[in-house]
Amino acid sequence: MKTADDSTLQDQTYRTLRQWLTVGRFLPGERLKIRQMSAELGVGEMPVRAALQRLAAEHAVVNVPHCGVTVPQLSRAQFADVLQVRLLLEGEAAERGAHRLSDAELQTLQQLSEQMAAALTIPDAKAYLDANERFHLILYRASGSPLLLELIETVWLQVGPISNQLFDDPDFAKRLNDAHSDVMQALHKRDSSAVRRAIERDLFYAGQYLQSRCS
Repeated sequence: MKTADDSTLQDQTYRTLRQWLTVGRFLPGERLKIRQMSAELGVGEMPVRAALQRLAAEHAVVNVPHCGVTVPQLSRAQFADVLQVRLLLEGEAAERGAHRLSDAELQTLQQLSEQMAAALTIPDAKAYLDANERFHLILYRASGSPLLLELIETVWLQVGPISNQLFDDPDFAKRLNDAHSDVMQALHKRDSSAVRRAIERDLFYAGQYLQSRCS
């Protein structure tokens, strides 16, 4: 019989693996080894299996016969579809959030933008992607719509694994933070329309490059 502790552990494992997928910890086509992940997480194999089942139901991973659980690879058409949905959802969340951000949240966003700029000079892909996720989450949470945020996070699962490829071209990567600087300028002015446009530019800039890397 499953206990409350078992459910909590499964939920924690699921949230961790979900976040890892979102920030590109795993690559497209990569096989996810249950034993390796359970050792890394310090949990048994059952919570990992349960978490992967939930992620498979969300199309974040796929069960491949005779191969196991793998990270899906998007076609160019699939990526283009995801990008259009992101522009709609994230543009709306950013515009709403611009009106509701507290001064403390605005300061945190400024710090995260500076952290991303610093990460690009090293370069440190993980540090950039972690700070980037936090930046967007804070802005989108401020929209006050849990449903909108849930939809955005679900879409992120589709593109997270390919995001590391943003750093394959050093010259391209140098400009990844440009739009965030525009976002910050617009936020300080409380110009919600300009915030939306800057977020859409951010997504489109990265998206055009990543789409070219799809199969």
